[in-house]
Amino acid sequence: MTRWGTTWMLLGFMLVNFADKTVLGLSATHVMADLGLSREEFGTVSSAFFALFSLAALAGSALTRRVRTPVLLLGMALLWSVAQLPMLLSVAGFGTLLVTRVLLGAAEGPAAPVALHHLHGWFAHRERTLPTSVLLFGAAAGVAVAAPTLGLVIDHWGWRAAFGTVGVVGLLWAAVWHRYGGEGPYAPPVGRAASRGRAGAGAGETVPYRRILLSGTWLAAAFGAFAAYWTLSAGLTWSADYFQQAAGLSLRSASLLLMCGALAKGLTMVGHGLLVQRSVRRAAAGGPASRSPLSEGANNGLLLGVAAVATAAFALTDVLWFKVVLLLGPMALVDIVLTVASTAVSRIAPAAQRGVCLGALTGVFALAGVVAPLTMGAVVDAHASVTDGYRDAYLLKACLVAAAAVAVTFFLRPERDAARLGVSASAPADGEAVSRPAPAPRR
Repeated sequence: MTRWGTTWMLLGFMLVNFADKTVLGLSATHVMADLGLSREEFGTVSSAFFALFSLAALAGSALTRRVRTPVLLLGMALLWSVAQLPMLLSVAGFGTLLVTRVLLGAAEGPAAPVALHHLHGWFAHRERTLPTSVLLFGAAAGVAVAAPTLGLVIDHWGWRAAFGTVGVVGLLWAAVWHRYGGEGPYAPPVGRAASRGRAGAGAGETVPYRRILLSGTWLAAAFGAFAAYWTLSAGLTWSADYFQQAAGLSLRSASLLLMCGALAKGLTMVGHGLLVQRSVRRAAAGGPASRSPLSEGANNGLLLGVAAVATAAFALTDVLWFKVVLLLGPMALVDIVLTVASTAVSRIAPAAQRGVCLGALTGVFALAGVVAPLTMGAVVDAHASVTDGYRDAYLLKACLVAAAAVAVTFFLRPERDAARLGVSASAPADGEAVSRPAPAPRR
């Protein structure tokens, strides 16, 4: 498989991943009515998805030093697909839903860091921003495709059928990956091959994890990604309910709006990746050799600041068309920090440690997935009206994004911190494979 073929396959992987997450939020009104749940109880179910998510992200990413990433990706896809199927049973209630969401979260925890680690094994440092944006576009595409499709399934066959649908689609992706998935030329060796490789020149470049995880770049990346994931997880859980209960839209209209919002976020990430790629190529062709160490953080901090202001305006306005403009426009900028954080962490981590550092990043920002749905549900339930509750919940979100903008502006400096940590930017030339043992034949 080629490097861009792998990118498109992993885009599909992330698409299924976020369709799995979206199905519960789309089913919120039906699930609460069918199972007799309050919003706070439903928020607990949504947060249960993240009960083991962070620990699984760390554990699964640590396995990248011992197990080939194609195997890990296949195993995760199989596990999370199977975890959806019990909800097809009519006897499956609150307890089953709670347990399956915990299992699903454990299976999906390492998905993003392992997929990024695998993808970065196909591209050199300077080329990673665009493919990273494409991969993370799968999150938006998953929501965009799932919202209208699963909304239609729910309308015609019920919410249980929607859970079964995403489970079957995941199994189909796993079958294709089993046939075609493979490692790239920049993938570090694993297991015994890694131990032998450390004897080679440069193969053993390592940095104490403490120094990487306490660097300004890693901490700013984690905080920025935490804020972005707060908005993402809260939106996946409550946006459909918000537009139905507070804005008076039907499920079909709310699903269409969620699809458009997800596409806006995804296209914004890809557009950002294209701009960065163009800048890198221009520099390689004779442009400026370096930039101010504050420029990357300041530029991306400004984008987060715009998103924070837009989120506050969304909370305060009662005009539906203006809410839609904000949702599809400046509020979509917040997800750019997920790409920025991932590429920045990859830049300051040696190749052999990249998977673990990305897993630690995911483990921290995924905590927002535990806190955000539960907090938002509790805030709404604490108010006399649903509209007032959602207003304050969105204002809280705006404050968090504004704080992340400040952190990213002043502390996200990957080139400076990579130099301080002694991490080289050198990589094989385009098309040149690294020197490592050939992978074992597929079985």
